[in-house]
Amino acid sequence: MNMQTPIYPDAPGHRGIDTSVDAADALAPSLGRLQRAVLRTIQAASARGATTNEVADALGIDRGSVQPRTSELRRHHIIMDSGRRRPNANGKNAIVWVANGGAA
Repeated sequence: MNMQTPIYPDAPGHRGIDTSVDAADALAPSLGRLQRAVLRTIQAASARGATTNEVADALGIDRGSVQPRTSELRRHHIIMDSGRRRPNANGKNAIVWVANGGAA
C-alpha cells in the first residue's frame, strides 16, 4: 500500500520554517474540528455570508486559525467567495464567504 503524507490543503500547511512546521504539526489533530466549526459558522450566516474576521469573532478564536481553514474549504469547493466584500476591523475589504450549495 502506498501511503502518502497528506499535503496542504488536506493537512496543515507550512512554509518550511521550523516554527511554521511546528505550528502546522500541532494543529493537525484539530484540523477537521476547526474546518467543521468554520463551515458551520459560514452556513449559519446563510446568504449574508461571513468574513474570516466575523467567523473568528463568532468562534472566539484568532483570525490566524480561521484563514487557513477558509482556504482549505474553498479549495475543496465547500465554501465560495460570494463576490461581496465587507470591511474588517482595520477597515480593509474582506471576502464574504458563503457555503457552496449542499455543502455539509
